[in-house]
This record gives sequence, structure tokens and C-alpha cells, in this order.
Amino acid sequence: MQREDLIQSMFAPPDAPPVRWRIAPSLVDYPEAVETMEREAAAIADGTADELVWLVEHPPLYTAGTSANAADLVMPDLLPVFATGRGGEYTYHGPGQRVVYVMLDLKRRRQDVRGFVAALESVIIATLDSMNVKGERREDRVGVWVRRPEKPPLMDGSMAEDKIAAIGIRLRKWVSFHGLSLNVDPDLEHFGGIVPCGIRGYGVTSLVDLGLPVMMADVDIRLREAFERVFGPTRAENE
Repeated sequence: MQREDLIQSMFAPPDAPPVRWRIAPSLVDYPEAVETMEREAAAIADGTADELVWLVEHPPLYTAGTSANAADLVMPDLLPVFATGRGGEYTYHGPGQRVVYVMLDLKRRRQDVRGFVAALESVIIATLDSMNVKGERREDRVGVWVRRPEKPPLMDGSMAEDKIAAIGIRLRKWVSFHGLSLNVDPDLEHFGGIVPCGIRGYGVTSLVDLGLPVMMADVDIRLREAFERVFGPTRAENE
């Protein structure tokens, strides 16, 4: 069995009800997003709500995960900074970046944190593949990466690589929240205010930066298709 097929068999049980699929119509303030995730995750854990995937964009801001190093906040006065309970270090959110908050009950699926992160990576990689972009995992670096042969090589002589998507999750009672972010057309200069995810020596890119003038709505369709292949069916809340 191939790795992607194995991931699907682990996290798409045949009896799982459709996951609610919600798209925010406008920018969502970060504290509002956290409050909503906390409320939804608690209801999912209690069995009073179905699982939820919530797609948002945020105003420009930085978030600091539980492993954030203060030295990685290079420009502390550039944008608002929010401490957050997700794993990982500093990251940027802003308009043009699709943030996908994933609230799934892993007790109903599989209680495997590493496998769950790999499944989220698979969603990103499949989404990119549908647009002829090759996203790749790296064992020593979180997120999803694309090779940039047109850029100068790295100091060790290897091919330049840029990060196009980040993942940071939290679990409570085996219900996930937070999730992933995919750079569609954000202001890439804002990433210069931090060391993204604490990883130095690499760049950050987006779909538009790679020469794909895609619209957010088109990316959302592809994300949903990729999500359903890995985690099972969804049902739209606001379409």
C-alpha cells in the first residue's frame, strides 16, 4: 500500500459523518478565531457537534506557538503578535493566505498525532499537485516545500527551496484545532519580520510568486477535494 493510500485508510473511516465545511466571508480577527475554535472543539469532544473545517483569512499578524524563540521575532513592532497554544514557533498570517482550521475528533478516526500531521501534509501536497506544483515533505523541516531551481543554490550547494505551507496543531481530548496555512498571494515581505517556524536559510513563496495567478475561491475548491480524499466527505455550511 502506498503512503498516501495508507494515510487515507487511517483517517477516513467509512462510518464518519460528513465534516462541516465553513468559509469565512471576510477577514477574521485572530482572538475571534481562537474563541470560535475553542467553542467548536469543545462541542465536538462532547458529541454535540459534527467535526468542522473552517477556512479563514486574517488581518496581518504574527502568532507565537508553544516552542517560539523570542530571538526569532526579528521585527517585534511591525505587526501585532499573538501567543497561541498550537505547536510550533512563529508564523505569519495575513490577507492572501488561506488558513484552514481543522477540528476533527481523532478518537473517531485514529489517535496518531504524527500520522495526523502527515495526513494534513497530504492534503496540501494534493492541492498543490492539482495546480501542477510539486510540494514536498522534509523530515528535518516542518511544512510543505517547493524546489526553486531558478534561484542560487544554498550554502551547502543544494538546490534552493521555499516554504509554501505551514502546519501547527493542538489536541484537546483528542479533538484537533488550529491547522494549516497555504500561501496563495500574501505579502511575502511580512515574513521578513520573523524567522518562520524557526527555520533559517530558506525562503518563503506563494502560488502567485510561483507564477500561478489563482483566485482564493479556486484554491478552496481544490483544498476541499484534497481534504475529502484524505479525511472523507464534507458538507457545506454556507454555500
